Amino acid sequence: MDNRTEVREFLMSRRARLTPEDAGIAAGSNRRVAGLRRSEVALLADVSVEYYAKLERGSIAGASSSVLESVARALRLDDTERAHLFDLARAADGIPTSGRPRKRATTQAGARLSLQWALEAITEGVAFVRDPYQNLLATNALGRAFYSPVIGDGGRTPNLARFQFLDPASRDFYPDWELFSEMCVGIMRAEAGRDPHDRTMQDLVGELSTRSETFRALWGAHNVRTHGSGTKRFHHPVAGELTLAYEELAITAEPGLVLMVYTAEPGSPSAERLRLLASWGASEHTPTEKHRTTS
Repeated sequence: MDNRTEVREFLMSRRARLTPEDAGIAAGSNRRVAGLRRSEVALLADVSVEYYAKLERGSIAGASSSVLESVARALRLDDTERAHLFDLARAADGIPTSGRPRKRATTQAGARLSLQWALEAITEGVAFVRDPYQNLLATNALGRAFYSPVIGDGGRTPNLARFQFLDPASRDFYPDWELFSEMCVGIMRAEAGRDPHDRTMQDLVGELSTRSETFRALWGAHNVRTHGSGTKRFHHPVAGELTLAYEELAITAEPGLVLMVYTAEPGSPSAERLRLLASWGASEHTPTEKHRTTS
C-alpha cells in the first residue's frame, strides 16, 4: 500500500460519491465525471484548483490541519473518514498516529496473564481480544464456545478476516454476511491508513485480495469505519440464532489491541441461548485446554 496511491484513491472515491445537488451546486450540463468536479471541491474547500489537484494526486505531505478540515467539510466526510484523512496526512509527513512509534501487538501480548484473568472474569458475555489484523488473540470461556466455528481444531491463530472471506462456514455464522464483510474491510482500511508501510497488514490484504473477489471489490471502495458499539446477529451451530449488543474498548497497555464484549438483553431468548452455549462449552472443554488454563 503506497501512501500517495491511498490518498489519491480515497479522495477520488469520496468526490465521486457526492452529487452537485448534495453539495448545493448547480449541476449544469455536459458533466463528464461522476460526482463533483475537482474545481467544485476546491471551491467548497476554499483552496485553489491547482492545490486541490495536487492533494488528489496524493501529494498531501505538509497540508495544514485547516486545509484538511476544509477538504473534509467539502467532501462531507464523517468522523471516521475525517480521522482516516488525517491519518494518511500524518503518515505522509512521517508522523506516527499516536505521536510516537506504535508498538505492534503480538500473540504474546494477547496471552498476558492479567489480561486473560480479566477476560475470564466476564462470565455472561462473549469477551475477546483482537489485534489490528483481525487476529483473535485471547478469549474468555464463553468466547471460545461462541467462536468455535472460527477457532476450529488447528493450531493457527484464528483470524476473523480470513474466516469472513475464505471460509464458507462464515455465511452460516453471519446471517448478515454482506454487512459483516463491509464492516470488516472498513475497519481494516482505517487501520491501514494509520501505517501504510505495515508489512503484516500489506501481506494480509494481498492474500485476501488474491483469494476473494468480494474482499478485492470492497477494498477498492476505500470505505472506512470504526466499530464502537451496536448490535449484530449470529447463527451459531449449537446455540442457534443470537442477537447480541457489542462494545469495543481500547486496551491502553497494548496500543492496537481492542477488547470486544458481546452481551444479550437480559431475559431475552438470546440470553438463554448464551447460557446454554456456556454449558455446552464447559462440557466440550478438552483436557489440553484445562491443563493450559490451570498451569
